[in-house]
Parts: sequence; C-alpha cells; structure tokens
Amino acid sequence: MSDSALPFALTRPAHVNRTHLVVADLDTVSAFYRSIIGLRTLEKSASGEVLGVNGTPLLTLTTGGDVVRAPRTAAGLFHTAFLVPDRAALAAWLAHAAHAGVRLDGASDHLVSEAIYLSDPEGNGIEIYRDRQPDEWTMFPDGTVQMATEGLDLQALYDSADKGKWDGMQDGTAIGHIHLQVGNVPEAEAFYRDVLGLKVMARYPGASFFATGGYHHHIAANIWNSRGAGARADSMTGLSDYSLRFTDKAALDEAAAALDRQEIATSRTADGIVLKDPWGIGLTLSA
Repeated sequence: MSDSALPFALTRPAHVNRTHLVVADLDTVSAFYRSIIGLRTLEKSASGEVLGVNGTPLLTLTTGGDVVRAPRTAAGLFHTAFLVPDRAALAAWLAHAAHAGVRLDGASDHLVSEAIYLSDPEGNGIEIYRDRQPDEWTMFPDGTVQMATEGLDLQALYDSADKGKWDGMQDGTAIGHIHLQVGNVPEAEAFYRDVLGLKVMARYPGASFFATGGYHHHIAANIWNSRGAGARADSMTGLSDYSLRFTDKAALDEAAAALDRQEIATSRTADGIVLKDPWGIGLTLSA
C-alpha cells in the first residue's frame, strides 16, 4: 500500500504495528481470529502462528507448556484495536459477525471513531473500528482532541452493509491502537509521555490516551480492572508484547536517549530496541 493510501494513524511519527498474545489453546484462539475477525495465517509452527491481512503481519499467537491464565485484574491487554479502512468495511464486518452469531461486548461512537467491541475465547479484548476523517474531529487549543463514549446505532450500521460473501478483513486493515491495563495512570503518563515522547491526547476518569502526530490515540492505559497491578509474569496468558514503529528517526532517537537517561533496561536486536514497560509488558521500538 502506498503512503498516500495509508490510514492517518499509520502516517504519524510512531504507531503500533504488531501485537503478541500468549494463549492457552492455540487452535481455538487462532480459529477465532481467522473465522470471526477475518485475519489469515501467514506463518505457523507447533507453538505459534502469525496472522495478518494481505500478507502484512498484525498478530502473533504463541503457547507453551507453562502457560497460566492471567486474572482479569492483571496488567496487560484491555483490547487490541483493528482499524478498518472505512465505514463500509466496518458495516461488512458487523454483518459477518451478526450472521456468525458473535456475542458483542458493546459498541460506541467516540466522536473521532465508531467502534465495536468483543472478546476472543480467552477473554482478550478486541475493538473493530473506523476513524472519522481528522477534519471532522474537534481539536482543542492545547492540541488535545474531544472524545466521548456515546451509543452507536448498530442496526443502522448493519442495514448499510453489503450483505455479500464475507472474505475476511479488507486490505488496509491495521492495528490502529492498543489499549492497556496498567496499575497506575500517572506512572503510565510518566513512561509513555515523558520517556517515549507520546502526547496525552485525552483523559477519562481512570484512563489516559497517548499518540504521536495529532492522532486521537495510538496507546491508551486504564486502571478500570487493574488498579494497583504489579508486573506481569512471563508465563501469563494475554499480552506478551507489542511493537511501536517509528516513521520519524528523530523521534526514535529521542525515545532511545530518554530510556538511557532513565536507566531503563533495553536490548538492541535486529527488530529494534526491546524493553518492558513498568508492568512487564514487552515493547519493541522499531524503525
């Protein structure tokens, strides 16, 4: 896909581009992301799979003999948010989900976007959403954005759908953002804003929303289930790690320098700068 065709979220100085979940039942969870979410298997082994859209990897699933189910109150994933290209794509996915008898957790109009929520078979949250155009957003003088949680008319969205054959997620679908469960919001701001250089774009009670380049949010962090949570164990199900891709080398260099100043442990690999956030969630800063 050409840069001109990329969604606004992916043209910013940094954006989330891959996530990695540890699961207890690989076959069941993989089947869900393929048949219900509409991803395709790109790589497969006995202990894991890489799934994506049109050859672009988005989600890695792995399992192992020592995996233990994470409690709902653990730090980790609130939801992975799959950004579809437009409202027609969102309507098509909704029609597919309705015909498949999928149980939804909710649906909201956030002013900047329209979103549908559900969970995978192991309770990992998922958002399927489409963005409104940035010129439809209300921006405040300080550079933050107006967001809200209002009802989304699912019947009207369903009625607008092309009820043709479902053939999976459309080309151009991406991970638009990731929403995390953390133990403390001020600590999340100190890490994601003050160290990694993201801007706080909005705040809800118990949550902050971070982004680069004026997007509404690439990363969110809340304490709604996880107030006071400590670091995750490596063997827990749920979010193991994710990747934050930098399209702006200066922004990546600034984040790397801030990590060094704060003496936060990192390693350099072929994939990028590898570290963990304050709650043990793995993060790779890639170019």
